[in-house]
Amino acid sequence: MNETLDRVEDFIKSGRPHQHVCVNVDKVVKASRDESLRGIINNCELINVDGMPVVWASRLLGKPLKERVAGVDLFERLMEHAAKKGWRVFFLGAKEEVVKGVHDKFAALYPNLQVAGYRNGYWKAEEEESVVQMIADSKPDLLFVAISSPKKEQFLGRYQEQMKVPFAMGVGGTFDVMVGMVKRAPKWMQKLGLEWFYRFLQEPRRMFRRYFIEDMYFFWLLLKEMFGRKHSVRA
Repeated sequence: MNETLDRVEDFIKSGRPHQHVCVNVDKVVKASRDESLRGIINNCELINVDGMPVVWASRLLGKPLKERVAGVDLFERLMEHAAKKGWRVFFLGAKEEVVKGVHDKFAALYPNLQVAGYRNGYWKAEEEESVVQMIADSKPDLLFVAISSPKKEQFLGRYQEQMKVPFAMGVGGTFDVMVGMVKRAPKWMQKLGLEWFYRFLQEPRRMFRRYFIEDMYFFWLLLKEMFGRKHSVRA
């Protein structure tokens, strides 16, 4: 986390656009099947892992990651840093009442926070250029995008050079957590890597297909990688 925050500060000092991504099991699965998404992730200047199964997989593959850096936690730390350092922030995504709630919450929490702007995540295809221009004109240092994956990665991949935001980050459902629409798992469940299960319990119908059908492919990918490494060593 501390290394991530230091890197973000370097990005902002540089003034050049940089894209960040948080990788979890779902994103690994999607990237394995989507060459465009895989290319965007590979080109991101900063990647964190938000998901203990990916951290455990890194250890099994002999390339252990230092720690999980959850997107929610990183977002909150960046809000604190932005208020202290005078960084301008832009909130993009979610429903109007949610993104406004995020704006109001952090404006109240940090009176010195400089909010460049905010906008909901619903626009027509023909409106997209105006959304991009609005962000570019507001000149934020930090852009947080709360739309679904892989749309947020694709949006940033297409427009980062045009928007020229020093640090752009997809935050998924973080805005919903911030305004209390979705509850985070207790700390003990987070430490055990069971945050996904807590999320499933909150919305079992919606999350069943993702966690118990689609994401199971991750373990097949892991087995293939482990077998491939052993095979190449024997050869």
